[in-house]
Amino acid sequence: QASNPLWQSRGSSAVPSGGRFRCPSCRHEVVLDRHGVYGLQRNLLVENIIDIYKQESARPLHAKAEQHLMCEEHEDERINIYCLRCEAPTCSLCKVFGAHKDCEVAPLPAVYQRQKSELSDGIAMLVAGNDRIQAIISQMEEICRTIEENGRRQKQHLGLRFDSLYSILEERKKELLQSIAREQEAKVQRVRGLIRQYGDHLEASSKLVESAIQAMEEPQMAVYLQHSKELLKKITDMSKVSMSSRPEPGYENMDHFSINVDYVAEMLRTIEFQTGA
Repeated sequence: QASNPLWQSRGSSAVPSGGRFRCPSCRHEVVLDRHGVYGLQRNLLVENIIDIYKQESARPLHAKAEQHLMCEEHEDERINIYCLRCEAPTCSLCKVFGAHKDCEVAPLPAVYQRQKSELSDGIAMLVAGNDRIQAIISQMEEICRTIEENGRRQKQHLGLRFDSLYSILEERKKELLQSIAREQEAKVQRVRGLIRQYGDHLEASSKLVESAIQAMEEPQMAVYLQHSKELLKKITDMSKVSMSSRPEPGYENMDHFSINVDYVAEMLRTIEFQTGA
């Protein structure tokens, strides 16, 4: 509040003309109204993740209500250790006498906490990546709107000039309008293709985040560890997907379709767009 010159005092009911700013993530324009920061949009996904972390922190590691999985080979033995070589939960008898006697093992809680921490880091990484992707999508949507607006503006200017030149200009007018429409459509189609690509990645990443959050809620360590490795691999693979394709700066510009109509009548049929405008 002290460092923001646009801050509005509680006693004022009108929003000042400068009381607008852009979200640093998605660049969407935000108005700080009389509710102050409490009127800003909530990020429910992040809030849910925080709630899950709080619940997990408050829950005892060995809750009384927790149901322990039993070893399939030794039915009276609980699964209480993790085989590092085989990457599978097992029991103490399997380590002493069974299939894992020559393997290196670790306590189940230690592996549980380590992998759950890795999954938490992966979720945070995906959420941050999703915010960046959403910001990129918003920027490219703005580029599409600018391209369409520039195209509409140039076509309007072109139409006004041709309307003053009578019938001899009508055929050429149609040809030049089609040139603008072709480039406008080509540019918009390219950007919308990128938007679909980013959108598909965002949808897949969001579904993966939901799956990861559901896994975080699994109270049974052994059950959790049976699926955590595959889930972590999916998160790692998703994070490595390159999303670097972007329209180059100035891609939305359509000003090169400007024309000069200061020609004599004999030259009207050779009108072209100015290449240096």
